[in-house]
Amino acid sequence: MQETAAMDAPTETPATSERVHTAVLIGRFQPLHNGHMALLRAALERAEQIVVVLGSAWQAPNPKNPFSWQERAQMLREALPPADAARLHCVPVRDYYNEPLWVQAVQQAVQSCVPEGASVALVGHFKDATSGYLARFPRWQLISLPRLGQFDATPLRDIYFGESGVDFEALAAQVPPATLQFLRQWATTPVHAQMCEEWRMLARYRQAWAAAPYPPVFVTVDALLRCRVPHEGAQQDHILLIRRGHAPGLGLWALPGGFLEPRDTLWQSCLRELREETCSTLSEADLQAALQSVQVFDHPDRSLRGRTITHVHYLDLGVLPSLPPVQGGDDAALARWVAVCDLPAMESAFFEDHFQILRQFLPLPVQQPLADTGAKIG
Repeated sequence: MQETAAMDAPTETPATSERVHTAVLIGRFQPLHNGHMALLRAALERAEQIVVVLGSAWQAPNPKNPFSWQERAQMLREALPPADAARLHCVPVRDYYNEPLWVQAVQQAVQSCVPEGASVALVGHFKDATSGYLARFPRWQLISLPRLGQFDATPLRDIYFGESGVDFEALAAQVPPATLQFLRQWATTPVHAQMCEEWRMLARYRQAWAAAPYPPVFVTVDALLRCRVPHEGAQQDHILLIRRGHAPGLGLWALPGGFLEPRDTLWQSCLRELREETCSTLSEADLQAALQSVQVFDHPDRSLRGRTITHVHYLDLGVLPSLPPVQGGDDAALARWVAVCDLPAMESAFFEDHFQILRQFLPLPVQQPLADTGAKIG
């Protein structure tokens, strides 16, 4: 779910409003808690059907977004009586890190579940700056409810992944019984152990600059290196990726890159990271000639490490007789040329926003959202 600032609000409907055909709830539900359930029950009282928009879909697991959208749909359905669950539609929406695209995707996902001409209302409450998304849908009525209890998913994830082990008793007071059962089972999976390690790494990371008078802003560089080589009588498009060798994002695909060194220019850091992580032997002159553009990606939520602004250097080597040799080095467990046609199927295995970065430069189709297709774990 995108975090936005306030703007012109949609028509606000008091809590005693007449029924509507469809009530919409937007959130990440990581995990589902009793505050979410209070909103869901209020929506069920006011509408014939509920459409829950599950944000951060197709995102690789991380301590902020550990559960797949299918698992979150499962939590929602299992927390409701069967008659109410039958009125529920769950639709996934990815993080675009681009507000207009995100708003359009939400509207399209909801409309796919709503008959033409049916009344639609958005249900929610203004908690803080992250609730600004409620004002982005002026065509829908707004049923603005008071905050129903002091529930917040962030401290729940801290309990679930923190240093002291999972305190299921503390979770039991804040999540539905079915969700607690889900969390107990999920805690036995290898992904939970990986998320605990990532949580600890990020906690140490934040602690390292906790004494700074202001939260730091990190500057990074990434290299998007592209080329085309002969393949079965045609030319096949490739880009160079690395597989991360350390947390955060251990094992995920990413563009070669890293932090700006104190005495480097952006270009110098880009060259250094490219050589260190891929062992590329391409000359600086060839890379300079291949440079097409440098684009800044600065969404406030693009990285869990803190505010991180990256400068993506887009380099196109054109048509080559064969793929230049590469191998993983430094922080990269692997370096590999990947055919562009294979990238869409890899979306949920990319680090942070790197798949959406690729979509800025390459014509990549994406998986289309489907409603109500949950998956059981185990």
